[in-house]
Amino acid sequence: MKKVLLLTIVLLAVFLMTGCAPGPNELAGSASDAGELAGFWKGLWHGFISLFTFIASLLNDNVAIYEVHNNGGLYDLGFLLGAMAFYGGSGGGAGRKKG
Repeated sequence: MKKVLLLTIVLLAVFLMTGCAPGPNELAGSASDAGELAGFWKGLWHGFISLFTFIASLLNDNVAIYEVHNNGGLYDLGFLLGAMAFYGGSGGGAGRKKG
């Protein structure tokens, strides 16, 4: 029973997180016509949920991992920091002594 509950919670979390995933690449006109540009905070969030977004992108062609309509370097920095935070890329293990 605990396994079913855990699986249900994990699936619910995946569906909730992918609801904020980047959308499809609909380049119809200029960037101002396409809506608001994604900035640092959206990049941070998209990087953090990149694993869940990747899984959703395998099942749905309307989901993309990376937001095309972004403001450039700040979105990239946020995406990188978000991915590092989720995947544990702080480099903390490199400084530990092996004993």
